[in-house]
Amino acid sequence: MVLLIGTQDGVYRSQSGDLDDIEQVFGSGVTLGVHTFEGHGTFATSKTGLYRSTDTGVTWDRLDVPQTEVYAVAVSPDGTRLYAGTHPAHLYVSTDRGKTWTELDGFQDLPSRDQWHTPRHRGQSHVRSLGVHPDAPDRLIAGVEVGGIHVSDDNGKTWTERRQGLETDRGDNLQYDVHHVLVVTAEEYIVSCGGGLYRTRDTGRSWTRLDTDLPGSYFQEAFSYQNTLYAAAQTLPPTLPMGAQYDKRDVNASLFKSMDGGDTFESKPYPGAPDEFVYAWSVVDGRALAGTTEGRVIACEDDNWITLGRLPAWIRSFAVV
Repeated sequence: MVLLIGTQDGVYRSQSGDLDDIEQVFGSGVTLGVHTFEGHGTFATSKTGLYRSTDTGVTWDRLDVPQTEVYAVAVSPDGTRLYAGTHPAHLYVSTDRGKTWTELDGFQDLPSRDQWHTPRHRGQSHVRSLGVHPDAPDRLIAGVEVGGIHVSDDNGKTWTERRQGLETDRGDNLQYDVHHVLVVTAEEYIVSCGGGLYRTRDTGRSWTRLDTDLPGSYFQEAFSYQNTLYAAAQTLPPTLPMGAQYDKRDVNASLFKSMDGGDTFESKPYPGAPDEFVYAWSVVDGRALAGTTEGRVIACEDDNWITLGRLPAWIRSFAVV
């Protein structure tokens, strides 16, 4: 087992997974995510491009997606289609393992497309998260920051907006500030937004807000393991997306778990709180793992969180190979 960690300054690797042998293996810059797909290898999405490793992260090759900044990647359930979401917000598909790419033009025809912009993202937006599920092999779910949730049932050719119900009292486009889509089933998703945590059980036709009784409404990514839903929040206004440096006084971070799919949550103490925001999740050796904005890796043991190790950079993503 190899643990790969996407960070603010590239990809780190631990052969053992316990971080005593951690080393930086790739200088990919701001790396939004690392993802492993069976039969395809491991991908790093970053502001410098989309990269793939087929040797557990030792070496990396760049895939020539038409846009430089690649924020999200997914593989169709049958393994024949590789999707890439970019900044600015475009979607591409490859049917030859990343050698060539075709834009999914229908994504640009969504009614709200001209509203996807904010000064915080250089006046534009990006496809921040992509999701698929084997029970709906032709369905692709796209989360746009900022722009909301959109669903295609024909492998990305045509799209339907599913963002109604994600509105908050912000009254601006940032109410559709989608960071991550956790695909629970073919129809149930947990969506982490800059203005709340939401759940749908009908592919986005309706939404339930889950964080109304929780402190902080800025969510980055939810995670599910062994019938437990984990989520972390901080207060608004969000400061983290502005870059690696931020004012800790504005964080007030919390970590929660739910045993009923998000209907109720329990607050859990963890090392680094309230200054360090949990940004990434994974499972290693049968225990939940989380990474913070200060490079701390924490693990859940007997329902308690302990520090497993430290990295010199903000942790954005984990992948187990």
